[in-house]
Amino acid sequence: MRISEALRTKRPFFSFEFFPPQDDAGVEELFVTLETLRPLRPAYVSITYGAGGSTRTRTVEVSKRIQNEVGITTMMHVTCVGASKRELRELFYELRAANIENIMALRGDPPRGQADFEPDPNGFKYASELIGMLKADFDFSIGAACYPETHPQAVSPEDDIKHLVEKVEAGAEFLVTQICFDNDAYFQFVDRVRAAGVHVPILPGLWPITNYKQIARIAQLCGSSMHPKLLAELEARADEPEAVKELGVSYATLQATDLLKRGAPGIHFYTLNKSPATRAVVSALLAATAWQPAPRTGLYLT
Repeated sequence: MRISEALRTKRPFFSFEFFPPQDDAGVEELFVTLETLRPLRPAYVSITYGAGGSTRTRTVEVSKRIQNEVGITTMMHVTCVGASKRELRELFYELRAANIENIMALRGDPPRGQADFEPDPNGFKYASELIGMLKADFDFSIGAACYPETHPQAVSPEDDIKHLVEKVEAGAEFLVTQICFDNDAYFQFVDRVRAAGVHVPILPGLWPITNYKQIARIAQLCGSSMHPKLLAELEARADEPEAVKELGVSYATLQATDLLKRGAPGIHFYTLNKSPATRAVVSALLAATAWQPAPRTGLYLT
């Protein structure tokens, strides 16, 4: 199913993101994880590229299997890094033949050890260019990324919004935020984007925290801030891994409930290829009705 259509019709709307494992054993573990999450009826799952497109082959293989063997709507990430326009076209023909209808179009991160992004001489420099080609020559449902607290490499918040507008004008049909721990930051961002004339759905991205040592690195990579009270509670449990997981799941459940009740169109979960925490959060949401938006809300649904 096209994600742009599912966003108009499916409630509640949950999606899960995975990265392609490094070996065959990891791939099989991923499919076990998918089976544990299947009963939660995800609207889609997405599969990422590694930095510099380093996992491209495995990303394609895993995406095809999920779409055609597991039968869950799959969105594959595609970046501009290290690929010519011709190579990207060949990839999209391959994906179309494999029944994949959804693409997350990204500029991408530079390869490991390279500080700055350098486009392929015969490739694209910006995600908006990749999106434009997809819109003109193919029939995928196209997603794009956004940063509620501004892309770490952006010159300014205003410049960041400008580039986001360009991606939507080029053909992006929905947006997915980087990991966000602050709901007010999400809604303030949505207000700024709407004021700039962008009215596509914007899915907030959540990560149920399960590992204290990962917090600082992931927050820095995503340009996401964390409330001092949350940090203090996590630090107090730094030597208690299970307590960190319990707090992470509880916080993500409260965060998701508030986001949905205030009108977010759904939740995109960054799973880090693990199922227990995400399964606990989504199961709690499905078991309750407190997240359902009041009739007057909905400003953020489209």
